[in-house]
Amino acid sequence: MEEVKIYTTPTCPYCKQAKAYLGKKGIKYVEYDVTKDQKALEEMVKISGARAVPVIVACEQVMVGFDKVRLEQMLNCVQNRSNV
Repeated sequence: MEEVKIYTTPTCPYCKQAKAYLGKKGIKYVEYDVTKDQKALEEMVKISGARAVPVIVACEQVMVGFDKVRLEQMLNCVQNRSNV
């Protein structure tokens, strides 16, 4: 399955919601804590244009924040690509 990335901070409530949602759906993801990883912070800002978290990257799409409907669309794209 294609990799799902999530850029987070430990105190971000939306990050926790996004990770819980991914976990509930059984989606494996790679988490980058931008408070501890300067390179990940720079990468996040480069791809999203934002310093806000969470930033979720999947299926060549970038989402800033947590929008369940949009995330579901991104995950459907990931699953469709994996089934090909």
